[in-house]
Amino acid sequence: MKKTIVFATHNANKVKEVAAQLAEFYDVKSLTDIDCHDDIPETEKTLQGNALLKARYVKEHFGFDCFADDTGLEIDALNGEPGVYSARYAGENCSSEDNVDLVLSKLEKESNRCARFRTVIALLQGENEILFEGNANGQIIRTKTGDDGFGYDPIFKPEGFERTFAQMTIAEKNEISHRGKAVKKLIKALQEKF
Repeated sequence: MKKTIVFATHNANKVKEVAAQLAEFYDVKSLTDIDCHDDIPETEKTLQGNALLKARYVKEHFGFDCFADDTGLEIDALNGEPGVYSARYAGENCSSEDNVDLVLSKLEKESNRCARFRTVIALLQGENEILFEGNANGQIIRTKTGDDGFGYDPIFKPEGFERTFAQMTIAEKNEISHRGKAVKKLIKALQEKF
C-alpha cells in the first residue's frame, strides 16, 4: 500500500519530476490535489527557512506528511542574486520570462557568468524534520536556448555540458540538477523509512 505524501507546491512540472522517482513507494500529491489554495507566505530570508515554513504550514493545516522545497539561482556577478527571490525577481506578479529577461539585461556587459542553482528540501514526516540540499554549478548563457524545463532553465548551462537545462529531458536533468540531487537524498531517506 502506497503512502500519501504532499509536495507543497502547485507547480505541476516539479511534482511530475519528483513523483516519477517516488512512484513505487508514495502517492505524491500537490497542494492543488489536497485542495490547498492558501497563499503560503515565503517570508524567510533563506531557502531553508522558506522550505520549512511551507512544509510546516501543510502539516499543521492539512495533517499530511509533507516536503517542500525552495530553490534559488545564485549568480556570482550579482552578489548571489536573485537567490531566495528567484521566483519573483522581476516583481511580485512577474512571469518566468520577466525574470530571465532581467537577469540577461543585468549580465549584458558582464564576463563572469558563473552561477549555481541551489535547492533545499524540508521533509516533515511524523515528528521529524530533515533538510536536504542539492547544488548545480554552471554558467548563464547570453540567449535563451531550449524549449523544455521551466524558470531559468533556458539560460543555465550546467558545468560539463554544452546544453542548457531547457534542452534536456526530465530524466537527463534529474541526474544532474540541484533539485535532482536534493530529491535523491530525500528519496533515499523516504525509502529507508518506508
